[in-house]
Amino acid sequence: MIWNAFLLALRELRRNILRSFLTILGIVIGVGAVIVMVTLGSGATAQVSEQIASLGSNVVMIVPGQMGPGRGSTVAPFRDDDVAAIARDIADLKAVVPVASQSVTTIFSNKNWSTSVTGTTNDYFMASNWVIERGRTFTESEMRAGKLLNKFDIIMERR
Repeated sequence: MIWNAFLLALRELRRNILRSFLTILGIVIGVGAVIVMVTLGSGATAQVSEQIASLGSNVVMIVPGQMGPGRGSTVAPFRDDDVAAIARDIADLKAVVPVASQSVTTIFSNKNWSTSVTGTTNDYFMASNWVIERGRTFTESEMRAGKLLNKFDIIMERR
């Protein structure tokens, strides 16, 4: 009985070869699309998790004002005194780091590149788990001579 059903199925597949081919093609494309989407989704999840982990599990970022549409535009930025007060008044902080970031367009020869410029102190490297591959940290005189932007965020890391 099963053998007869199998022979009947093979005979019908041969009679409708184009329909059979298109059905198989549809199944293969569908399964392939599902595999690609699952792979892309898990890759994106892994990348986002890695970026979040690179901040550190004990890092807190303080941004002046409230986030959301129509908010934060008239909020006074942090000052150097605010950074010093946080470092002085909150116990068990490993680092308090002022950060000023701005999106800029860099131009070299006939090429333009959009990038972000960050102004900060040497503690930023420790708080952000960055290792200097080439070059050096800022000297004290360079940090004293540097100009702060009007607005900066604060990154804190707990011990």
